[in-house]
Amino acid sequence: MPPRAHTLVDPRFPAELARMRRERGLSLRDVARLAYVGKSYVHDLETGRTKPSRELAEHLDGALRAGGTLAALVVAVPKVTTLDDDERLAYVVAAPSRLDASTVRILGDVLAAQRRLDDVLSASVTLPGVVAQWRTAHMLAEQAGGPHADLLHEVVAEWTQFVGWLHAEARNDGEAVRVLTEAADQADAVDSGPLAAQVENFRGYLERQRGNPRGIVRHFLAAYQTPGATALQRVGDAVQAAHGYALLGDRDAAARLLGEASDLTEAAENEQAPVLAYWLTPTFSRMGLGLAYLALGDTTAGIDNLRAGLAGLPPDQQDALWAQEYRSALAVAAG
Repeated sequence: MPPRAHTLVDPRFPAELARMRRERGLSLRDVARLAYVGKSYVHDLETGRTKPSRELAEHLDGALRAGGTLAALVVAVPKVTTLDDDERLAYVVAAPSRLDASTVRILGDVLAAQRRLDDVLSASVTLPGVVAQWRTAHMLAEQAGGPHADLLHEVVAEWTQFVGWLHAEARNDGEAVRVLTEAADQADAVDSGPLAAQVENFRGYLERQRGNPRGIVRHFLAAYQTPGATALQRVGDAVQAAHGYALLGDRDAAARLLGEASDLTEAAENEQAPVLAYWLTPTFSRMGLGLAYLALGDTTAGIDNLRAGLAGLPPDQQDALWAQEYRSALAVAAG
């Protein structure tokens, strides 16, 4: 059977609906009449006890003249799994000893789809569903045995890392650190250099959002020096560590790392990005280069690299939340 669609609701929807209702001087009964639903149903929407459908969100948006604000908080996305897949997963979760290759493949497909969804939706929208599915996969990995268990542990290690990234992106800083610390242990347990390096990369990203240059250097440098990291990863990590050094005023260390990144570029251009870092391309690191050059005071090089890096993003990543950091830096630099 083909996959179905399901609805993701931004956690801000209940508060936003209540705020708009009050601003317009409407009672629960008024909104219920406009939306053709019961008063208690509107109350449940505002308290988060009930989630709206995409159709209802659009109707409320029109009734409250919200200009698309409410509708934007409810997104219908296709499900990755079929009913047959869901039945297989339920069967294996109930009996972990029955873990097979098909189940691991399905879980890997779900994770891959979630990562792609992060390029078009905010972390606040995707986190609840991702965390619930991650916990199920995590529990299964703890209980399952047999010839396919090792591959499942690799999927879960990547999933843990992704959950940590989403928390970092949503600025749930404490939870991001906790989950990414767990992800680092899991990456070592499955003996994956690329996974271990990516965990440190995400920690470096979080420190950049915190405005902590020493943390930026510490984690991106650790990612750059992680045994087994790919050349594409190391180029990006060296550039971002250089940005941290530039912010600290250590121009020599920044220049050294930028030179090392340049030396790695040829190897990186001939390398396929690891699945766990599918977004990496030879031009991706130019956004990080842009930040580094701006911090070094070279505005022209900073602007040129930011523009090139952003232009090189595929269409589905152009409006990603994580890309806004680079767009904002470019807008400030370009005046």
